[in-house]
Amino acid sequence: MMTESSQTAPLNLLATCPKGIESLLADELAALGATPGKTTVAGVYFTADQTTAYRVCLWSRLANRVILIVTREPMIETAEQLHNIVARLDWTRHLAPGRTMAVDFHGRSEHIRHTRFGAQTVKDGVVDALQLAGQARPTIDTKTPHLRLYAHLHRANATIGIDLSGESLHRRGYRRDVGHAPLKENLAAALLVRAGWPERAKAGEPLIDPLCGAGTLLIEAALMAADQAPNLHRERFGFHGWAGHDEALWHELKREADARASIGRKRCKTQLVGFDESPAALSAAKANAMRAGIPALLNLHGQSLAQLTRPDELTAEQGLLITNPPYGERLGELPELVQLYAQLGDKAKALFPGWTLAVFTGNPDLGHRLGLRAHKQYALKNGALDAKLLLMDIDRATGGDVADRSEAEGLVGNGQKGDEPTTTVNVPPKVAENAQMFANRLAKNQKRLKKWLKQSGETCYRLYDADMPEYALAVDCYGDRVHVQEYAAPRSVDPTHAQKRLFDALEVMPGVLNVHPSKIHVKRRERQTGSAQYQKREASGERFEVREGSARLWVNLRDYLDTGLFLDHRPVRRMLGEMASGKRFLNLFCYTATATVQAALGGASDSVSVDMSNTYLEWARDNFTLNKLDPRLHRVVRDDCFRWLETANAEFDLIFMDPPTFSNSKKMRDTLDVQRDHARLVALAMARLAPGGTLVFSNNQRRFKLDESLSEQFVVEDITSRSFDPDFQRRSNAHHVYLLRHRE
Repeated sequence: MMTESSQTAPLNLLATCPKGIESLLADELAALGATPGKTTVAGVYFTADQTTAYRVCLWSRLANRVILIVTREPMIETAEQLHNIVARLDWTRHLAPGRTMAVDFHGRSEHIRHTRFGAQTVKDGVVDALQLAGQARPTIDTKTPHLRLYAHLHRANATIGIDLSGESLHRRGYRRDVGHAPLKENLAAALLVRAGWPERAKAGEPLIDPLCGAGTLLIEAALMAADQAPNLHRERFGFHGWAGHDEALWHELKREADARASIGRKRCKTQLVGFDESPAALSAAKANAMRAGIPALLNLHGQSLAQLTRPDELTAEQGLLITNPPYGERLGELPELVQLYAQLGDKAKALFPGWTLAVFTGNPDLGHRLGLRAHKQYALKNGALDAKLLLMDIDRATGGDVADRSEAEGLVGNGQKGDEPTTTVNVPPKVAENAQMFANRLAKNQKRLKKWLKQSGETCYRLYDADMPEYALAVDCYGDRVHVQEYAAPRSVDPTHAQKRLFDALEVMPGVLNVHPSKIHVKRRERQTGSAQYQKREASGERFEVREGSARLWVNLRDYLDTGLFLDHRPVRRMLGEMASGKRFLNLFCYTATATVQAALGGASDSVSVDMSNTYLEWARDNFTLNKLDPRLHRVVRDDCFRWLETANAEFDLIFMDPPTFSNSKKMRDTLDVQRDHARLVALAMARLAPGGTLVFSNNQRRFKLDESLSEQFVVEDITSRSFDPDFQRRSNAHHVYLLRHRE
């Protein structure tokens, strides 16, 4: 046991924390009675007596670990040097006989390149020192040791210490199920401190989290408001296994904290309200609050952001609206998130004028969708992600009722309400003028295509294709869903500006097209090489059925770059269906074999569909099954089309060949460049074409030129100009289509 004088002797310590909150931690250490010193990346050095060191472990809301520094040594490069500085320390003062130990090593040098080797070197030094002092060799326990040592080596500076905290202090013990995107407890506390919550709580202001999830922000706010130590319920700290531990001192500090929490919970009248639409999240929040000891302080409601209303009991003119919404790490998540952030800004202005909105986001560009100017921004880290805390004062002048966004935006498009759609639609005032023009163009295109869509019955079509240079997007409708492809911006375009335009487009699109944001799928269109077009972007498996003429087809808007249905080739597939009656049909580079389905439904006697991708051939089989095609008559073959044509001996009356522009897939014998190789490819296909038959050859090379030798050998008809429906007539070079026949 330590003596009274040793309790008051100054100790050299280090408190670690998440990057970006070091200054907050220094202020907290000072408030707890310590003397902060040098601040380093993700840490603060400080001095304190043993009582204060214990108090920091118990009361720090921001620290990860509290390290008692045993020694700090410069010019340490080799394992021998590291071993020697550790071996000369008196470890009997820190590790009692019979106690287990572990070493956490961080850093490296030219000679110590692996953390395991560094930890082994430190451990050997401790063991040698103890044995020299006549103490038995300690047992190593990496999971639950009595004493955990801290060793850090950076730029030849070695720090050796005792971890007084044990398990990281951010683990308060109240969270069991952390959810999909957990916000660490001490980071949540830092956000609250940055937003001024401790002062607001003392002033009696309320706090609301409209997207509370498992309740981490709410619970940390409640612990502050109730004056409860964040680690009050922790059963064990690292210092419990330290030879210098003073149990009586710790017991007194714990008793004091228990008393403060008991009084604080009774006196706390602060209103803390959370909303979430997920029953599972609310259940987790309630369980977490129970384990934290503050269930009575939280008021939780099962409401989505769209349903958010201001509770009648919240009459305060000032308060804190704070939340950690999703960030959108994947492009496909953006449509819903753009709407979510815009809706959050609308709700804040409508329901909470005079309050402060604090939003923590890993995507500050989404923060611009809030429609509020941040008067303060703090750069932080959420794990490995760069993030920002945006603080915004909600002007009282913006308060008032906000109608549902979809109604306010004057919906047009599929399922429109009321009169005929006009070519002008209303969009949120904060959206750029160009976005209004984009919205108007969508409405204009929808009106232009309306008659054709009604007559043709088509439900899958292109609505917009980079009509405006500022909005380089392709917008395709698939029934009640929308597929958006963003063309990669040239290097001359600022990526920030490009992303802002994308966000503008995604914000107005749901209202113009009368589609829920969750049914808008976004991808970035770039030049693909090799098998890139076959690679999955996601793994949702979310296919749905669409119709094209009499065909039923599976499409997937999420998992691959392409959807399973090339919309620009719709007239070609229709033509193949009209030509196929009673004919033997061959589909080369068949993809998902949608052309084969149309030919089969048009009366083809039998068919062979060839492709290299197992994924798309399985998809083709599923399309056949959906249309009740006999697999004995309609076969799929996995092969390189060059190789298959060179070895095949069957004849076909109708052949469709639509090769990729370029491919260097490992499954192919050679690379494929359609401009370079099409003459040989066409010649091989024509060798399989029966007399009187037709080869339909197409490709998507924008600057494609047909080899003149083919016109000399065969009868060639260029039907490109007749191969576009009204939705693709702006893109006259989207593809090229030729009919080839044998000369008589």
